Amino acid sequence: MASHPERNDARKGKKFRPQTGFRNPAGQGGGSGGGRGREAPSDEWIWGWHAVEAALSNPRREPPRRLLATPDRAKQIEGRFGRQKVLETADNHAIAQALPQGAVHQGVALKPGPLPDVDLSELEARPGAVILMLDQVTDPQNVGAILRSAAAFGAVGLVLQERHAPKLTGALAKAAAGAVERTPVARVVNLSRALDELTDAGWRAVGLAGEADRSLAEALDGSPTVLVMGSEGDGIRRLVAEHCDELAKIPMPGGFESLNVSNAAAIALYEASRSRG
Repeated sequence: MASHPERNDARKGKKFRPQTGFRNPAGQGGGSGGGRGREAPSDEWIWGWHAVEAALSNPRREPPRRLLATPDRAKQIEGRFGRQKVLETADNHAIAQALPQGAVHQGVALKPGPLPDVDLSELEARPGAVILMLDQVTDPQNVGAILRSAAAFGAVGLVLQERHAPKLTGALAKAAAGAVERTPVARVVNLSRALDELTDAGWRAVGLAGEADRSLAEALDGSPTVLVMGSEGDGIRRLVAEHCDELAKIPMPGGFESLNVSNAAAIALYEASRSRG
């Protein structure tokens, strides 16, 4: 758990001022020793050590635009990745000022270069392969946790809508703990059309729905599968459900009728991993 100074608690009133601001190490880019001017807090950043380390390690990303780190974190970064032209040293409070309220940054924040989306055609329909498709799941923490589970269980990709889906930065990237860099993400305009395209490519779509007759274990057969999950409130929308090959449920013998969508995704991915054997 991050120590108190590493939490974004910089907004303590008009009289609060951090003792130090951004400072560029000698010989590195970014302007004079006074650093850059203060900018408004933004969700374009990635923060937290695991998320930043994974982003810097990802060859698919374009070069980073800014990188803020405490002196100790700066040493870790340069020891791991070599000299970084965009690296600026800063204290914890100064880093927090660039980030949204509540961001636990662990002494490091990155404004990354873009991470290209993948095309649906790049997701190979091999036996046992699994794709997750999220229908209007908008909470960044949930999507980040789902990405983390997708990476853990070897899902070949995640499909999101162009709209009604969060950016792969900010709280989402922190919750994913580096999985943003490991699981390919395809963004599509229309999920129903995307399901048709995936079906034509050899995928079988199974939608998760509490009212389904069969359990997920019964519905999975080891073929390339798209697991379609909806929001906690509304579930999968009707038109999306109609484009699934089958609807299935996660049995809940305890009598509690609802799971957090990220928990349900983890269970579904585990069940799908069992069907591969």
